[in-house]
Amino acid sequence: MQRKSGRASSGHSYGHTSHHHGSGGHYSRLKPVELDPLSEYGLPSKGEKRLLSPKVQESYYSKIAERYLAFCTDAGDKDNLQKQFARLSVADPNNNNTPSSSSSPIISIPPSPLTSVPPTPLPLPTPNSLATGSFPDISLITTAAAAADKENHNPQDQSGSLPSILSALRKLREALVATQRRDPFTVQVYLFAIRLGILAKSFESYYPALLYLLRSVHPFCSLTSVELAECVSYLVLDTACRRQDLAGAFKLRREYKLNDKKVDGVLKALVGDNYVLWRRVKRGVDGYRVKIMEFAEGEVKRRTLMAMGRAYLSLPREFLEGQMEESWDGLRTKYGVGWELGGEAGEKVVIRRVGRG
Repeated sequence: MQRKSGRASSGHSYGHTSHHHGSGGHYSRLKPVELDPLSEYGLPSKGEKRLLSPKVQESYYSKIAERYLAFCTDAGDKDNLQKQFARLSVADPNNNNTPSSSSSPIISIPPSPLTSVPPTPLPLPTPNSLATGSFPDISLITTAAAAADKENHNPQDQSGSLPSILSALRKLREALVATQRRDPFTVQVYLFAIRLGILAKSFESYYPALLYLLRSVHPFCSLTSVELAECVSYLVLDTACRRQDLAGAFKLRREYKLNDKKVDGVLKALVGDNYVLWRRVKRGVDGYRVKIMEFAEGEVKRRTLMAMGRAYLSLPREFLEGQMEESWDGLRTKYGVGWELGGEAGEKVVIRRVGRG
């Protein structure tokens, strides 16, 4: 009897404990799982069907735009914003030249990509501009944000948001391709993906987007003349600078009848191995083109140094460092320059010595 009583008591106690934890104590302290809105959907190429709905596509794009706005605002100022993009930039294996902060151009976009105005601060889409695909100045937004958080805000590394944004744009682009949607919304999404991919130097993002927009969307939903010239200029520059296919770049320029003096200047500098012209053109273009030109920066410098080696016996050290935007030590370590310093204080670079005979 005692055993039964003990068992009953034990069973009652167990049941009571289970009921107690189930009703409040234990499970109520579990936090609900927070799902990233950009990770809610998978890739349509992997079987995701929900993104095939036009309404879902537009809603998802709004979430992407909101995340990018938050990313830019959290950066605090344009300098920190540039650093976030630089952390994500894919290093060019053919370019062992790392631009210094003093020579790094401002990431920018001019009022019109076809004008030659000086660079302006990095573009930031606002809710109103996202509908048209235009990108206004970020300076007003970041200045206000920095003033509000000046005392207690320390900019943190937000570069982790960029991969998620680029990944989300890929999902959306796949959905647009799967549904064969070719309308102003598709143009808007692709322009945003192209511009953001260029700023991040993610050619995996912007290059296929450029090809699809020009070859598959434009014939059915025409781009404006400004948008078309902008995208073609990116494609020509990417072909010449990143892919190092000058013949292909000239072919595309002729095919699309691109009339752009800045692009012509870049091609001329590449053909002539002229870093002086390259630098002059680079200072006069918008930040998107600057980012694409950076793929060929090291190669242009290397070829220019080779041309100097064939043309000169010696050069003033200050002149050489100024034209190449590189210190003497940098020229030796990055480009393997085997020249020697001459003069009493090393003020002259001896390229070749005249043989006596």
